Amino acid sequence: MEPELQLTVDCADPPLLVAFWTRALGYVPEPPPGGHATWRAFWAATGVPEEELPEGAGEAPESIVDPDGRGPRVWFQQVPEPKTVKNRIHLDLKVGGGRGIPLSERTRRVSAKVEQLTAAGASVLRIMDEPGMDYYGVVLHDPEGNEFCVA
Repeated sequence: MEPELQLTVDCADPPLLVAFWTRALGYVPEPPPGGHATWRAFWAATGVPEEELPEGAGEAPESIVDPDGRGPRVWFQQVPEPKTVKNRIHLDLKVGGGRGIPLSERTRRVSAKVEQLTAAGASVLRIMDEPGMDYYGVVLHDPEGNEFCVA
């Protein structure tokens, strides 16, 4: 059996990141399976002890999925400690269209996406547009400080 990729993001506020990343990726909140009203109800029905679940866990969506079924599931796992250092892995949102598209059009596409994401709670860290390079990208933080790029 081939492995299935799931991305897991440690965070303090899963519903906050679900709302942000659904907008960023075009994903949708993952509904609880089997007709359960919440993920917490599903977990209880499968025998997960209540003491293993943080307060409020599973009451609101904590994972998102690609509605077309192409991309990996992303689970936002609540953890007690805050983020303290730079991510060792990050997401790249490719919206520019690649080098076959004129730089001015790629820049416009990236800037439009960055504007959308900053309105949703992201903050810009730096713009990557070195003179003489056929490249434009922006490094951002999501609402909890996780780095990602739009290019």
